[in-house]
Amino acid sequence: MDYARINAAALAVLPSLVARWLPDGRCVGNEWTARNPRRADRTPGSFRVNMRTGKWADFATGDRGGDPISLAAYLAGVSQAEAARSLASMLGV
Repeated sequence: MDYARINAAALAVLPSLVARWLPDGRCVGNEWTARNPRRADRTPGSFRVNMRTGKWADFATGDRGGDPISLAAYLAGVSQAEAARSLASMLGV
């Protein structure tokens, strides 16, 4: 599986992906700021995704990742391989 190719394809459409995955968020500068759906997060702010690089972090818990595949895996609660397969299928890669 070509993770680099899948990540590149996901980065090209990252704004639409994060809007779908984190619909209560909004773009603040170069970051998508939202509530973390994996925990009882009441207000947006600590969970952010860099829209240029795909790096993401929950600054309240320390959870973080470096690319769209790791974000998809984290949000879905699946392995990175499973997230990569799903993204590849979704993006036609």
